Amino acid sequence: MVLVTALTRRLGILHPIVQGGMHYVGYAPLAAAVSNAGGLGIITALTQPTPQLLREEIRKCRALTSRPFGVNLSIVPTLRDFDLDGYADAIIAEGVKVVETAGSPKCAEYWAKFKRADPDICIIHKCVTTRHALKAQKLGVDMISLDGFECAGHPGEEDTGNFLLQALGAVRLSIPFICSGGVGNGRQLAAALALGAEGVNMGTRFIATQEAPVHEGIKQALVAGDETSTGILLRSFRNTERVYMNDTVREAQRLEALHPGDFSKIAHLMRGENYRKAFQETGDPNAGVWSAGPVMGLIDDIPTCKELLERMVKEAEEIISGRLMRIVQHSRM
Repeated sequence: MVLVTALTRRLGILHPIVQGGMHYVGYAPLAAAVSNAGGLGIITALTQPTPQLLREEIRKCRALTSRPFGVNLSIVPTLRDFDLDGYADAIIAEGVKVVETAGSPKCAEYWAKFKRADPDICIIHKCVTTRHALKAQKLGVDMISLDGFECAGHPGEEDTGNFLLQALGAVRLSIPFICSGGVGNGRQLAAALALGAEGVNMGTRFIATQEAPVHEGIKQALVAGDETSTGILLRSFRNTERVYMNDTVREAQRLEALHPGDFSKIAHLMRGENYRKAFQETGDPNAGVWSAGPVMGLIDDIPTCKELLERMVKEAEEIISGRLMRIVQHSRM
């Protein structure tokens, strides 16, 4: 059996599972591995230093898979300026058919640009509230990735968990949406589908896979961590970020508490180069501030992407066709 949803039909994928964009993780090898396993792999645009390098990464991915994949373009506050128009042009020039966006209202300018270039391009926009999702729906995106407070990275400022957020999406949205944040197994995939989602988006769980181009030390930190191993930063900037809890984060939290809203006090700890070195060179989970989610509580191994997706779908299918079917019985009253 297979799980057929609006997500799998629209994108032409086998399993309703998306690998979300992740800084210093979303390279061609991982995106291709996820796509080859039947999900949707995604390259992270801003991990590439220039638009030209993004074009080259897209070509690498296309050489590794004949299946659909996408590109993430996030428009969020950064410590350096990015040529966003150049990255968008690269996505268009390379004929990418799926774009995941996240961030500020400026995203709408790029949705219009993508749709002008290719009306059939599928735009999946990440939102942390149904209010934002309804606005994106009105402006013409194709799908929503609803991110609960459990998500790694930027969970927003309203702290709504997925058990409520996904149900709200089912009631309020008229376009398909997928569940993002805290997802790591097939039981959650089945639950997301029951709540009205058309699939799931995973980030942290995909870092702990064989194909993720990340140092083994980071992967082992995710296996060793649990649901209490994250922390929150940047609340005073209204740019909240959920990250792996380590000594660097504790120091950043201390400084932010002393100097709320003053980024200069923590900038040296938040540098992307620290993040990159930890993921690509040292494997030291204490060296830098890096995104991770409490789904660590469900991570106890480092499988291949194929193994991960197949066991998730198998578990979801068994729950849907087994346990849930047994619960529904004809009344004897």
